[in-house]
Amino acid sequence: MNALKAVGDLLAPRECLVCGRRLGVKETHLCIWCAADLPLTRYWTRIHHPMADRFNEVIERHRLPAGKEPYAYAAALLFYRSGNPYRRIPQAVKYHYNRAAGRYFGRMLGDYLSGAAHFKDVDLVVPVPLHWTRLFARGYNQAEVLARAIAQRLGVPCRDLLRRTRRTRTQTRLSVEEKARNVSGAFRLRRRTSARHILLVDDTFTTGATLYGCFAALRAALGEEVRLSVCTLASVTEL
Repeated sequence: MNALKAVGDLLAPRECLVCGRRLGVKETHLCIWCAADLPLTRYWTRIHHPMADRFNEVIERHRLPAGKEPYAYAAALLFYRSGNPYRRIPQAVKYHYNRAAGRYFGRMLGDYLSGAAHFKDVDLVVPVPLHWTRLFARGYNQAEVLARAIAQRLGVPCRDLLRRTRRTRTQTRLSVEEKARNVSGAFRLRRRTSARHILLVDDTFTTGATLYGCFAALRAALGEEVRLSVCTLASVTEL
């Protein structure tokens, strides 16, 4: 296998996603130096942390009429900082169509989540959906690639439980308030489920607006009995 990879590297050299250095035969997506400094959040080890607090603040701000919402669990694999070269990992997955990297880092996140007590009872993984027009143009949903890899490691099914009912504006240049309005009411349940703990997956957590849009649609359709948690490949550390 290593011999075949070496031949492949001669024909089409692989590069580190972060620094661009040529990869060795035993290196995958990252060189040993960038892999050693991977900015892991370790959020999966705690229930309360900055990402979870921010997401629960969004929930509190838009309190659902069903009653008091339990504290939502959240996790991300990596920190995302605009000036840090590690931002190239989620960018490669989202914008450069790097499915292999999405599966690799999704499995890594899934391994970490599988060892966390508060994620052990997850019984369904659900990706944040793209509108069909954007899916057609892009060719794949990066959240689904991540979600399927995470589900594989958790040993549970992954289902396209939600659909995006309208094409929303890209969130990149919108304010916090504009992002919330942009995705409000944009998601609907496609099918019922008997799952008791659903894990919603997206590529990057910024303000939590998109994840909350999905969260609200699931809560309204499935009721209070289902626990809803979220996870992403990366979490932005500055807004």
